[in-house]
Amino acid sequence: MAKLVLIELNVYICHANGTIMKGETLKLLREANHFTQENVADYLGIKRSTYSNYETGDREAPWMVLEKLANLYGCDQYDLECDNQDVLQGVIACAFRVDSMSVEDMKQVAAFKQLVMNYVKMKKISQR
Repeated sequence: MAKLVLIELNVYICHANGTIMKGETLKLLREANHFTQENVADYLGIKRSTYSNYETGDREAPWMVLEKLANLYGCDQYDLECDNQDVLQGVIACAFRVDSMSVEDMKQVAAFKQLVMNYVKMKKISQR
């Protein structure tokens, strides 16, 4: 399964200049987690059309939306804006792939991923 996801990643980020746009990153992470735009919009408490505009780049996602998405995908907020393939591959490798998750389930997954990320950050700090 991981190879398939990595192949999909290469399809999305092979721009001529090697960069990826934030909207494309949001779409990539959403699809890697097997979420629909409707799932993510419900989790965020917004309309699907609004979320779709974030993915297409027609609208800039507010900071609070990006924070909730970072929690859901188990990454730092700045990872949503990076064009580093290694970082994105790491985030995708940890994607939580489950069909038909409820909004409450998504909130629980996001809370767990945030807990794990905080633990990893504290471990790094303590090793310095």
